[in-house]
Amino acid sequence: MRFKLLLLFFALSGWVMAAHAQQTTIKGAIYKRISSERLSGVAVTNVKTNVFVLCDTQGGFAITAAPGDTLLFTKSGFTPQKQTASAYGMVVYMQPEMQLGEVRIVGQSKKQEMADIMKTYRSKGLYFDGKPPVTTFLPIGGSPLTGLYELFGKEAKNLRRFARYQKQELEATEVDKRYNKPFVIRVTGETDSAKVQQFMHFYRPSFEDLKQWGEYDLIKHTKEQWEYFKKNGGEDRLQKLY
Repeated sequence: MRFKLLLLFFALSGWVMAAHAQQTTIKGAIYKRISSERLSGVAVTNVKTNVFVLCDTQGGFAITAAPGDTLLFTKSGFTPQKQTASAYGMVVYMQPEMQLGEVRIVGQSKKQEMADIMKTYRSKGLYFDGKPPVTTFLPIGGSPLTGLYELFGKEAKNLRRFARYQKQELEATEVDKRYNKPFVIRVTGETDSAKVQQFMHFYRPSFEDLKQWGEYDLIKHTKEQWEYFKKNGGEDRLQKLY
């Protein structure tokens, strides 16, 4: 009996070591599709282990994975690409997003709608978004009446209110292009749609954040906030980890 247990122990140990030995450094290069242009700033994720790295400025990457693991390549402005890890040096081609993608259509429609509203205000003699420059009030070369209308007119007040709303909406659209439910599901591995939606309600990067962050930064911060979210039972007061 003891001999059988020893055999089982050694067999299991050998299996574990063999499985561990399969993990290696997978290397490759990433290009823009149908060109020789190498892409920088691409996030490479091992879907199986959730390990991710960022490729270098020449499009090269090196990630810990086993041959056969699925690697996910993502970059803003490009369609996510999945490819099976190979130990012989990988070449990955990424397709630029179509300009008529769903998010872009919505974004363009909203931009056009708001631009049309702004044209309506312009047709009413409002040219400075309700904030006329000082030179407008100069008696020579200026237009004091226009300046007063821009400052105190009823339409000017409405224009300033709309301009603030327009800014918020357009910034929100830009955030939605990068931080959305498919992105959160991919980064966190969570398949419960309700839980993902709850997390997205409690944590959402700002437009100013995303202006400074690349794909790697966004993934990193989302993972950190997700871990905090899970540990605290989904509380709505997420800490700032940066």
